[in-house]
Amino acid sequence: MLHQPAELDLMFQALADPNRRHMVQRLCEGPASVSELAAPLQMTLSAVVQHLAVLEGAGLVRSQKIGRVRTCQLETQALRAAERWISERRSLWERRFDRLGAFLAENPEDPLEKNSK
Repeated sequence: MLHQPAELDLMFQALADPNRRHMVQRLCEGPASVSELAAPLQMTLSAVVQHLAVLEGAGLVRSQKIGRVRTCQLETQALRAAERWISERRSLWERRFDRLGAFLAENPEDPLEKNSK
């Protein structure tokens, strides 16, 4: 799903804001109305709606309006795609650190001691 850099940029940009992360965290528990999402936050409903628009634009949240109530829910596929992207990078760095560890184990002499002699 997130193979384009622009999609990743939107997702990470959306998650960069602590209020939006709080909303995502709440939505991990299940769907919630805009009012429920706004309750613990120190902001207006209008501001919450703007934050939700950013999350929707990034594909992290979808909402549905029934009557006067807008209910939001998490798009778990988008989070899985981001998790996969992060996991791939973690695997790359773990391999690099393993190689560095093996190199250091084979060459235990401190290079700083060599230069100071």
